[in-house]
This record gives sequence, structure tokens and C-alpha cells, in this order.
Amino acid sequence: MITPEQLDGIQRRGARFAWLMKELEQSTAQDTKAQQQELEQLQSQLNVANKKIPTLSPEEKTALIAEMKPISDQVATIKAAIASAKPTPRLPNIPKADVPVGDSDEQNVVLREVGEKRSIAHPKQYLELTEEQGLIDIQRASKVSGSRFGYLLGGIAEMEFALVQYAQSVLLDEGFTLVVPPVMVKEENMEAMGYLNGGGEDETYHFAKDKLYLVGTSEQSVGPMHRDEIFRQEDLPKRYLSFSTCFRREAGSYGKDTKGIIRVHQFDKMEMFSFCLPEHSDQEHEFFLKMEEQLMQGLELPYRVVQLCTGDLSWPSARTYDIETWMPGQGVYRETHSSSTTTDFQSAPLNIRVQRDNGTRELVHMLNGTAFAIGRMLIAIIENYQQPDGTIRIPDVLQPWMRGRQHLG
Repeated sequence: MITPEQLDGIQRRGARFAWLMKELEQSTAQDTKAQQQELEQLQSQLNVANKKIPTLSPEEKTALIAEMKPISDQVATIKAAIASAKPTPRLPNIPKADVPVGDSDEQNVVLREVGEKRSIAHPKQYLELTEEQGLIDIQRASKVSGSRFGYLLGGIAEMEFALVQYAQSVLLDEGFTLVVPPVMVKEENMEAMGYLNGGGEDETYHFAKDKLYLVGTSEQSVGPMHRDEIFRQEDLPKRYLSFSTCFRREAGSYGKDTKGIIRVHQFDKMEMFSFCLPEHSDQEHEFFLKMEEQLMQGLELPYRVVQLCTGDLSWPSARTYDIETWMPGQGVYRETHSSSTTTDFQSAPLNIRVQRDNGTRELVHMLNGTAFAIGRMLIAIIENYQQPDGTIRIPDVLQPWMRGRQHLG
């Protein structure tokens, strides 16, 4: 049964939950309709064969029956699928009490703005600054892989790994363990993390034959690392800093940012992840946000901190903070970071617990936060550090990992 607390959480998500349920029901109905049409076609073939059988010789009957057996088997399979087809959504996580109520991102709350926007005369967008210099190549990537891919070349590729080194220099001293996780995850683990059955399956790449999913963010493979394990109380928080290539279908972004490296099918990302005691998860969430802001302030990029409302939370999240970075070439703030507490929403199906000093056991809380979504950070640096002569100044904090260079182009 749904508890009063769960019902309250669902109601607070309001229109979003209703919309997702409607989409799920419509999708199931469409699949069932297609299966029903196929079933009718196959049954029609069997009916024609059955009427023909009495007119055939014994040898011909045997041959026709053998020919129709695969169709008969397929009919049975489709009937079973139709009989079992029903939406089985997993309820979303319950929002924390301090999450603002709202139906969409229009009700998100800006908590603060940090840093001064640079005065740039006639700012250019990142592609205009990089394509001519051969730093980002969209055309050749399209030729090789299709739309929403890009090549990072030369200094921009070097800057990716400078960002990786910079993040390590800040976060490893804060007790994070560096990990390069698998980019393929078993179906049951993606489901346990809350990314199937209403949690974003349309965005994932799925290998149905192998029952594997490509990660859309590395937290999806870091979270299940400790499945069915029990931490000791003194071992928490257990923090990881992961680096992985991530993959997204961008199914809901048709017509949006079709050119460039903002909404791409493949991108690299550094992600923070933590397993912690339940009573410390709010504190850990604030710590993650603090680390994200420290990284941003080191790069001297202007940004704002946004708290997501109930209707804009992801399926597993109980609270989410976003950092949106000012992009002068585009004249807008763009999301570059996100940090969320999922409380025990993920640890419960993964059966990840902690044994207290008094011997009792309970579920841990799990949190995730962006260190760097590399592509978007490169865009932010390019647009904010563009110079009048078309070159791009390298942030001081990255220069030690850029062979001492101060400019690109």
C-alpha cells in the first residue's frame, strides 16, 4: 500500500507525475495495439492454412503443418505478451520538505548569483570561435557518426584533461577515491537506480539482447558498486570521484541545440558520488554543492545556484541543486552542474546498508553531484574567456596542465 508520506510526495509532484503516467499508459497502449495488429495478421495466415489442410494429401498436410508451426509459436508468444502488458511504474522519490512546490522549471528558485559577468564587446558563440581554428569539428563527426557528435581537437582536447586534473587536485584531498567505472550497466541495476519505468528510459541506449544499458551519467554504474554490501559506520561517508564517457539519446530535444556539443549523444563527465549515514545526508548534499562552487570559483566563471521545484526533480531525487553558468555568446545561463540526494530511494532496491556501532543495520543514503560535465564546461570557458582578437585565454588554474600556455588560437 502507498503510505500517506508517499502519497503526499506524489501529489507535490502533481502535474508532472500525472503526465508521466499518461505517457506510460499511452506507450503501453500503442505497443499493445501494434501487437494486436500483428496477431490478427498471423492468425489470418493460420486460418487460411487450416481451411486448406483438408484438401491436401498426407505428405502435403505434413509439410504445411511444419511450415505453419513457427507462425503458431509466434501467435502464442504475442498472446502471452499482450496478456502481461500493463504499466508497472515505480513511484518517484519523496521530495524533501524544503523543496519548493511547482509544476515545471519555471517555478525553480534562484538562490544566489556569484561572480561578475565579463564585459565583452560583441561576444561570439563557442562554435564561431572554435570551428575556424580547427578546435571543434562537427562536420567530420557528422560524416562519421551522424548528428549530435563532435571531434575535440588540439588545445580544446588538452583542456578536457586539464579540467580532469584540476578536479582531481581539488577533490581527492577531500576524501574522494578516483574511479573509472564501466559504461554498461545491467538492466536490474539501472532499474534499481531509478532510471527505468518512469525514470528516463527514453534517454538511454539499450542493448536488449544483452540486457545492458549504456550509462547516461556515471552515477548509474557507481551506485551499484556496493550492491548487497554492508558498510561499517566508521567507513562512511564513502566518496567517489568518477570519470566516464556517457551516452544519451536526447530523445526529448528534437530541434534544440542541433549543432554543436551542448546536446550530444556522447560526452565525458566527472561525477561525485557518496554513500553516507542518513542523518548526515543533508550535510553531505551541502558539501557537494560547496565543492561544485569551489571548482567554479577557481575557474572564475559567473554562475547562479538554482533549487529545483518538485515538478522538475528527476525520478530518484529528493532534492536537487543546479549550477547554471553564464554563456555570454548565447546570452543565457546554461546548466553545467547538478547535485542531488536520493535518500534511500536507490539504496533500498540495491540493498546497501550500514551496520551501526550498536549492531543495528539500516539503509544508507546516496548522493550524486557533477564535478565537470566536460563539454559544457569547455563551452563556458570558450565564451567567457574569448578575446577581441578571436583567441581564447586559458583560465589561470588550468595553465599548469596546459604546458604553461596562456591562450588558444
